[in-house]
Amino acid sequence: MDCSICTTMPFILRPPRNTICAACYDGARSLIALINKFDGENNSSSSSNSNNGRSAEKAGSNNVVSLSNPSSKGFANVLKWAKEMKEIEEQLHDKLGFLGGLEAAFRNKIHTDILVRPGNNGPPVPAHRALLAAKSEIFKNMLDSDRCKEAPEDNITLPELNHEELESLLEFLYSGSLPMDKVEKHVYSLSIAADKYEIPFLQKFCERQMLSSLSSSNALDVLEISDLCSNLALKDTALNFIVKNLEDIVFSPSFEAFALKNPHLSVQITRLDVKNRRNGV
Repeated sequence: MDCSICTTMPFILRPPRNTICAACYDGARSLIALINKFDGENNSSSSSNSNNGRSAEKAGSNNVVSLSNPSSKGFANVLKWAKEMKEIEEQLHDKLGFLGGLEAAFRNKIHTDILVRPGNNGPPVPAHRALLAAKSEIFKNMLDSDRCKEAPEDNITLPELNHEELESLLEFLYSGSLPMDKVEKHVYSLSIAADKYEIPFLQKFCERQMLSSLSSSNALDVLEISDLCSNLALKDTALNFIVKNLEDIVFSPSFEAFALKNPHLSVQITRLDVKNRRNGV
C-alpha cells in the first residue's frame, strides 16, 4: 500500500487511504514525544502504549500502519515549534555576539588588572579580576583573600598549568569555547583545572570532548583523569570501554606505565573484566 506521507504522488490518495509506512510512523511519534518533552507534558499513557505496540506489529507484517488520533498539541504544531526554535537560536547567536566583547578585552589586554602566572615560570597572562571571580568561586575566594592584605598582590599563580594551558583556560573563561586543536591538546589539563577551581561549565565541556573522542589509544588517559576529578559517569564509561577492548589496550605500550602509576585502577579493570565474564557479558 502507498504511504500517504512519503509517496511520490500523494495527491492520488483519498480517505480512508490514510495509512503511513513504519518509517513515517516512527518519525511522527518521535516528533510528538520530543515536542511534548519540551512542553513539559507526558504524551504517552498505558493505553496508547498498548495501541502503539499493536500498530508496530502491524507495521512489521505489511509495512504500513495507521496513525490514528495523533497528538494535536504535538504533531500539528511541529512547524510552529520549529520556527520558535529557530528564533531562539538567532537570539542566542546575537547574545553570543554581544558578549564577544569580553573575549576582545582579553585578547587586546583592555583595562586588565591582574597577572595570572603559570607554574613553569613562563610569562604571565593579563586578565580581569572581576571576570575570574565571576567564573570561579575558588578564584573569587583567592581574590577576596588578596584584598584583605595591606598591599594586594597584582598576580596569582596556577601551578598545575603551563603557559599554553593557562592561555587556553583563560580563553575559555572569556569566550566559553576553544578551537578544536587547543581542546584536543589540553583537554586533560583543562579538566583537572576545571575540577580544582570549580568551573562546572568547563568540566562538562571537557567531559563531552573526552566521551566523543574515546578510543583504545586514549581510554587509559580518560580513566586516569576521570578518577582524579571524581567524575563517576565518565569513569564508568571509560572502564567499560577498556574492558570491552581489553586485549588491544593491555598489550599497548602505555599500559605497563599506567598500571605502575595507577594500581587501584588496574585492580578495578581486572575485577570488572572478571565480573563481566562471569555474567556472560
